[in-house]
Amino acid sequence: MRLNAPKKIVFIISLILAVLGLLGEVGILAIATGATAFWLALAGFALLALGTLIKGM
Repeated sequence: MRLNAPKKIVFIISLILAVLGLLGEVGILAIATGATAFWLALAGFALLALGTLIKGM
């Protein structure tokens, strides 16, 4: 399996999602708390994983 570097925009979006999830879990961000924070962080990780697996993403 050959892995590729994700594009810059995919990396930035996944980083933003992960940071929002982390801030929600810690309690700094009141909009994303509990399960929502977990799903935000998971979506960020999934997007980053897809960005490395799919060429051109």
